[in-house]
Amino acid sequence: MLTPRFRRVQPPWTCERPLVVRFGAFGDMVLLTALIRELHAEYRVPVDVLTSGSWSEPLLTGQPGVGTVYSLRSRKTPYWLAPDQRRVVGALRARGLSATWLCDDDDAARRLLNRAGVGADWIVDVADHPRLPEEHATSQWRRLARMLPRARAGAPPPGAPTADLGCELRVGDAQHADLEDWLGARGIAAAPLLLVQMGNKRTMRRGTRRLAANHKYWPPERWRTAILHLRARHPRHAILLLGTGPEYVLNQALIEQTPVSGLHNVADDLPVPRLVALLARAAGLLTVDSGPAHAAAAVACPQVVLFGRALPSLYRPWGSAGAPVLVLTGTQGGEPSMQGITAAEVIAAWDLLALRDPPGRDDQLSAFTMSDVTRTTPPSVT
Repeated sequence: MLTPRFRRVQPPWTCERPLVVRFGAFGDMVLLTALIRELHAEYRVPVDVLTSGSWSEPLLTGQPGVGTVYSLRSRKTPYWLAPDQRRVVGALRARGLSATWLCDDDDAARRLLNRAGVGADWIVDVADHPRLPEEHATSQWRRLARMLPRARAGAPPPGAPTADLGCELRVGDAQHADLEDWLGARGIAAAPLLLVQMGNKRTMRRGTRRLAANHKYWPPERWRTAILHLRARHPRHAILLLGTGPEYVLNQALIEQTPVSGLHNVADDLPVPRLVALLARAAGLLTVDSGPAHAAAAVACPQVVLFGRALPSLYRPWGSAGAPVLVLTGTQGGEPSMQGITAAEVIAAWDLLALRDPPGRDDQLSAFTMSDVTRTTPPSVT
């Protein structure tokens, strides 16, 4: 008689907390805050999250509405070789059954839930509710929050949806204090800040020789032209080049080719909580379509963002505070391409951007409305 590889054992009790399952990149997890906010409002209890990646736990822990964050190193490693998966499955079994929102069309995630005893009757599966035409990702999550799994069909939540749109992150006192100490150590605590994000997770994946094949690539000479303009237009501001560790080399090469003062390469020293606090303090951000772009919108940082193949209608940065986001698109060879965006277009968009006032003045945001999320100026600012 063959022994099955695993047997689904359904927990004998239920948990009131919703469970959200999302194994996403940094930007995906920022967008997910729209779903967490709605579920927290509707169920009036913290929302637990099952996720992966080194960024998710520090990003979500302590955010409003977030309960326990269950984090995996990898969901794709074979189960019996993955102690982290077995630990999380055990924790989910001990937690009990609850309404579960599966936000990845991913068999590996379904297998993990099955091992934890979470059957299809308890799951709202994103695969059953695909994105509508022109629907923004955060709007899809808001719509999904109103769905009920079959096991809860007769038990609607006690609360109600919010009227908030977009995503949102809060910065705690400890983050603010850490940031001020960090800026002070660099000698720029008193300076207004501009941020530049040249790269993304694809940028260094195959090394610098393959950069031009990356659809989120914008040529270094155009970055140089844009940064020279930022320095001339904002002589008092410190300009910080963001990124992850591997992007430090890319940033440093640009600094060496750009003969201006006040450029700071901080890509080697930006843990997630500090990055979010930095975005919350900065006057503005110039960025490619990236995780930091979504985080910036979530903390009301004005920005100009360059898009490649991704559709801005689905993935443009959208924060609930409504800070302005100017989206640029371009084409090359008849196809959407970031390389079709000129430096002149970026400079023109930047000059239209209403920057945030330095810390201590919060009156400017009151003038922003959701209509500012995407502004239209010809020829390719949308």
